[in-house]
Amino acid sequence: MRTNDELAHVEERPTEPVRPRMTRTRLGIFVATLTVYVAIVVGVLTTSWPVRFDWQVMLFRPYKQWPEIHTFLDYFVVLGQRGPTAVAVAAWLGWCTYKQKTLRPLLVLGTSLLLLNATVGAAKIGMGRLGPHYATSIGSNEMFAGGDIFPSGHTANAVVTWGVLAYLATTPRSRRVASVSAALLALGVGMTTVYLGTHWISDVTLGWSAGLLVLLSLPWFEAPMAVAEAWLLGIWHRLRERTALVPAPVAPIALGGPRTPVDDELPAREPVGAGSRAGGRVPDGRPHLSPRPHTARSERTPVTPTGSRRPPHSDRAPRTSPVLPATGRGRTVGG
Repeated sequence: MRTNDELAHVEERPTEPVRPRMTRTRLGIFVATLTVYVAIVVGVLTTSWPVRFDWQVMLFRPYKQWPEIHTFLDYFVVLGQRGPTAVAVAAWLGWCTYKQKTLRPLLVLGTSLLLLNATVGAAKIGMGRLGPHYATSIGSNEMFAGGDIFPSGHTANAVVTWGVLAYLATTPRSRRVASVSAALLALGVGMTTVYLGTHWISDVTLGWSAGLLVLLSLPWFEAPMAVAEAWLLGIWHRLRERTALVPAPVAPIALGGPRTPVDDELPAREPVGAGSRAGGRVPDGRPHLSPRPHTARSERTPVTPTGSRRPPHSDRAPRTSPVLPATGRGRTVGG
């Protein structure tokens, strides 16, 4: 039995993303889908019932039967174009990569699109089938004529791009919802191309099979994607450490112009004392007063009416005249 602390520690531990495995059920579906893929190709090459059905639908001209929905389907078919769908799904998976701290969502999308381009692109170029609008003779399979519509790229791309969201779902409920949504989108995109007359029915069925084969084969590439993720994260961490160790350059602070030898000399000091006075340095007078000589304290005017507080010296003549005897009204004091 685990304690409460151990259980709390287990709950707080980040869970690893679920990586699907190639189970027996998935392998059985893969083999069945591959069988359908081969059967469609053989049927078209031998100009059997798939080609006859293609011509029946093409001569029916669905775009003339329901012209009121033509404008809507012109916009709806964009959900199968490689560029817009890849950008939209990559933006969402980029946010998932940031939140989950793992590169797996973007690596799964990149791997699936790479497999799609390699397989579907090779089949398109190799079989070179012409589309309904460029057919040369009624009843022919239009193979090896320089076309590039077999299998349908719109349909295969819709299966793979939207199916990746179901493949990366983290809960059974979200996986079911995403799987049904991706299937409906792929079905709608494929039938829209048939309505617009850009693809045969066999092109669309082969596109569904090709996209499903790509999704079913992704578990075989989980190990290489894990190695690629570890390698990319290692490069990222090394770059961050190298950036953190390099100090940021400090810009020099301009303090002024170039220094001269005179600036490096110490300022000359003048001696304080009698020598400075004897040197003839006359202090500058104030603007509103004329300069006057410096006098000793003993020679200054007494600050009180009664004379200086200091006792008189015998060797110094009095500064003021002797005080006259005070006189009163009509009489002399001491007289």
